[in-house]
Amino acid sequence: MKRLFDILFGRAARPVPPRVEGLIAISTAAITMEAQLGFVPRPIAGLVFKPMESVYFERAQEELDGVLQIAVKETNSRYRIWTDSYRYRWVILEDPDFEDLVTTIQGASQILTEHGFGEQLLAAVFRFDDREGQPFYWIYQFKLGKFTPFAPREGRRRDETQELRLVALLERELPVERRPELWYALWDIPV
Repeated sequence: MKRLFDILFGRAARPVPPRVEGLIAISTAAITMEAQLGFVPRPIAGLVFKPMESVYFERAQEELDGVLQIAVKETNSRYRIWTDSYRYRWVILEDPDFEDLVTTIQGASQILTEHGFGEQLLAAVFRFDDREGQPFYWIYQFKLGKFTPFAPREGRRRDETQELRLVALLERELPVERRPELWYALWDIPV
């Protein structure tokens, strides 16, 4: 009823605050995926967000860049910033230690949240490869605070059977979104 009144009176809905805390669960799920299912975590991950034209956003991005520079020195990892064809910005991290990837992604997303730009966070992306080298992604959607599966295949198809299987197997270890209609495809992921 409140939503109806908001629409009638032209009040804007408040943005859903990002949920960063669920990210860390991918660290233990990665161990299970490799040991029990044969999915190897790749030494690369990404954080994607929608940039804004704002002095405040630029300052937040400068702080993010500074923290990333410090983090890569401590962990011997690498990072780069990339803008995709939709003009979304990606922080792409490479590190042989999967836990370092998770920690750095979580820290980067926390910086944007602390500066008031949490609503700009879209997703964190973690890649795994199966025994045949087929990619599988766990996509952490910040607005949901949950992971969604993505198993892309050639010809812009997805392996929905694989996605359902991994959700069923890992739903106790990972905060997973149960509604498949919210499992959005991210084609051309740069990781």
